[in-house]
Amino acid sequence: MEQLSTQKLELSSHPGSIRTVEAFVENLARVFNLERQKYGDILTSLTEAVNNAINHGNCNDEHKKVKINCICSERELTFRVSDEGCGFDHQTIPDPTTRENICMSGGRGVFLMCHLTDRITFMNGGRTVEMAFRL
Repeated sequence: MEQLSTQKLELSSHPGSIRTVEAFVENLARVFNLERQKYGDILTSLTEAVNNAINHGNCNDEHKKVKINCICSERELTFRVSDEGCGFDHQTIPDPTTRENICMSGGRGVFLMCHLTDRITFMNGGRTVEMAFRL
């Protein structure tokens, strides 16, 4: 697959950084003429990944960075989100759809990301998530 471009963002671990992610995705939507459903899937997944990196990975430490790399090709947008935290094992996250977890207020971010992406990979001990979306 031929790579057209790479776009990068580096954010401080502050909840307000999410606004930068929204603007980043809006720009990509214009450039790649994304259909509404794909735009929503990307925005939701990327926002969840960055929110998890800020809150869980970097523990809201504004001195720690969240890095986003977007690799753009004719057929796919691939986002790689990395934090400076200790990582985690994505396989140990409780299933939010089970009876005992269905009423919990959190714990749905990774579940959503897994269902909205065309391909998702956790790397670097859980400090990096790569999400791919076919165009």
